[in-house]
Amino acid sequence: MSTNKNKLSPEQQTQILDILETRFNKNTARHKGIEWAKVQAKLEANPNKLWSLDEMERTEGEPDVVGYDKKTDEYIFYDCSAESPKGRRSLCYDHEALEKRKENKPADSALNMAAEMGIEILNEEQYKELQALGNFDLKTSSWIATPSNIRQLGGAIFSDFRYNTVFVYHNGAESYYAARGFRGFLRV
Repeated sequence: MSTNKNKLSPEQQTQILDILETRFNKNTARHKGIEWAKVQAKLEANPNKLWSLDEMERTEGEPDVVGYDKKTDEYIFYDCSAESPKGRRSLCYDHEALEKRKENKPADSALNMAAEMGIEILNEEQYKELQALGNFDLKTSSWIATPSNIRQLGGAIFSDFRYNTVFVYHNGAESYYAARGFRGFLRV
């Protein structure tokens, strides 16, 4: 049985491509040497990836091209919203943490939501790469991919940018805050 859940109509495809092109042209420092026409051709050839980018946009992540991987011939998109995406806040870290909460459960977890969107959560290195492109999360924080040794002990890590520095912190994976979401990435 096929589903249209992860498919955009032609009008929706045109709309998200226009948004992405406008953002691409406004933020050329994020992707020096990359041509929009080549990015657009990749996107048009990968409608499921375009759907994921639309989900990133819908949840206010403001995805933009931040690089190109020559080895895999893929463009790399990160959430580039100034603060952690509004449509992805108040989430615990993962499904296990969500299940452990008996009271005041959040609506979802960061890893569940990322998987449903077809994206991955930024890791510490990627988060630092993002911060090299501008100042992000000056008032909010974002969950980042947590090493398994930390997660096995019940923790998860998040990051933000304060005092001109990227900070990486820890919290219980089941915690959630109105000012903490997650940033994702997508390879196309």
